[in-house]
Amino acid sequence: MLRQRISGFVIAFLCVMLLGYIGIWGGRKVLHQWAAMTFFPGLTYLDNSQKSNDYKDRLAEQLFPLCHYVNSNAPKSTQVEDSLTYEMLLVEQARDEEKISEDLTTNADDTQVSVQVSNLDLSIEKLRDFNYLISKFYTVDSTTTIGANQLNVDDLLSRNMKINTSSNGPKVLIFHTHSQEAFKDSKDGDASTSIVGMGEYLSKQLNALGIETIHHNGVYDLINGKLDRSKAYQQAEVGVKKVLNQYPSIEVVIDLHRDGVPETTHLVTEIAGKKVAKIMYFNGLCRTKSNGNLTSMPNPYIQDNLALSLQMQLESEKQFSGFTRRIYLKGYRYNMHLMPKMLLIEAGAQTNTVEEVKNAMDLLAKILSKVLL
Repeated sequence: MLRQRISGFVIAFLCVMLLGYIGIWGGRKVLHQWAAMTFFPGLTYLDNSQKSNDYKDRLAEQLFPLCHYVNSNAPKSTQVEDSLTYEMLLVEQARDEEKISEDLTTNADDTQVSVQVSNLDLSIEKLRDFNYLISKFYTVDSTTTIGANQLNVDDLLSRNMKINTSSNGPKVLIFHTHSQEAFKDSKDGDASTSIVGMGEYLSKQLNALGIETIHHNGVYDLINGKLDRSKAYQQAEVGVKKVLNQYPSIEVVIDLHRDGVPETTHLVTEIAGKKVAKIMYFNGLCRTKSNGNLTSMPNPYIQDNLALSLQMQLESEKQFSGFTRRIYLKGYRYNMHLMPKMLLIEAGAQTNTVEEVKNAMDLLAKILSKVLL
């Protein structure tokens, strides 16, 4: 009998520790009921009484103090936990987008070249080969994953990315989550030589090609006059939504950035006798290896986003071979849930000159017109 009681106490102790560790909801009540049935079977006839259940709980906690510990240290609300998780994801997102190049291996994408000669097979038969597609057209960040179902070429190329030219109003919006990004020869205080100036220049080129475009120069990466990107995506989301509400005719949103690379890297090619900064299309998948699908950071337009970047990538290769780096896939959202036709574009890097990036905007405008019109 003594041995049985000792065994029972050991089992009770282990159960409490296990339940406390993994945080199972309702664990305290189950443990109380088990303790009552094991050591006080006479009390079980009171099961239908709420008052008796409270009494049994108090009795169990007196006899097994760890029950009280589990109860007092249990999470009080999953909403608080979800909120903390979401805030953590926002912080990681802000930190992660600036580390794109750290995950890239040294290859022809990231070195200075002269004239590019394409050796890519753009036939639909070849593009249907997932291994070929992923190796030639994408860089998948080590923090995330993607499969053949999500990169179904027939699906992505069949999605209509054309804008409605029969209605009035602007069709494209260009903005900058990181407005303070500059280039090798940018002038301090002269926004026209920064990424903002490149957005203004691109909007003029698109308007000249018959695509009504507006440029939003809101600043989201300065707090009290100091560079702070920790909340840039949240703040940009609020600002851009206001613009979209003001102009419901907008169908395409472009978040224009420039990349950050080692100082020895020069993202440039030569096209039609001009030095041109290389660009990169970027997608967020709302999925990381460590967290799985980011349910608190949803994007119903992921497949449309992927369709637009792939169509842009293929058109870029057709028109100006070597102009683009591979499409970069990363784990977070980056405000790409704002619109089905949403592009995040990295135009050159801090080692490019303003002229090289302007030349890139000329080509980018022509590619956009091919895809959108």
